[in-house]
Amino acid sequence: MSPEPLLPSALQLLLWHSALWMVQEATPLGPPSSLPQSFLLKCLEQVRKVQADGAVLQERLTGCLRQLHSGLFLYQGLLQALAGISPELAPTLDMLQLDITDFAINIWQQMEDVGMAPAVPPTQGTMPTFTSAFQRRAGGTLVASNLQSFLEVAYRALRHFTKP
Repeated sequence: MSPEPLLPSALQLLLWHSALWMVQEATPLGPPSSLPQSFLLKCLEQVRKVQADGAVLQERLTGCLRQLHSGLFLYQGLLQALAGISPELAPTLDMLQLDITDFAINIWQQMEDVGMAPAVPPTQGTMPTFTSAFQRRAGGTLVASNLQSFLEVAYRALRHFTKP
């Protein structure tokens, strides 16, 4: 199961929360004089706590998404560096590159949609150059293994945000 369906769920939860907050702000309240002062103070305290909890959640989600996007962006470059690994692996490598690119674009678009994307997208650093078939195969093994580990961690992190 890929982590892609979980990300929209986490972002939908965040957007749903934001939409409810906007509805709450638009709802007129009754005259404050009819409510006890102690009740109003307790409500204000609870509102501040919920707002702080929401800010912490958004901050954690933003950090997670940025790290996920940065990692995917890194693996895009590493997979490009493996071009020519072998004729029999080329179709699989091409498909993996497309999947990683699509996932990275999806993450970036989601971050933009909710206003969490950095002003400047990341730039690709220097990627290794594999000059021999052996280096490409060894590099391919390392990249595939590390990519698998990265995606497992990303999956667990995104699942964490979907739990109530």
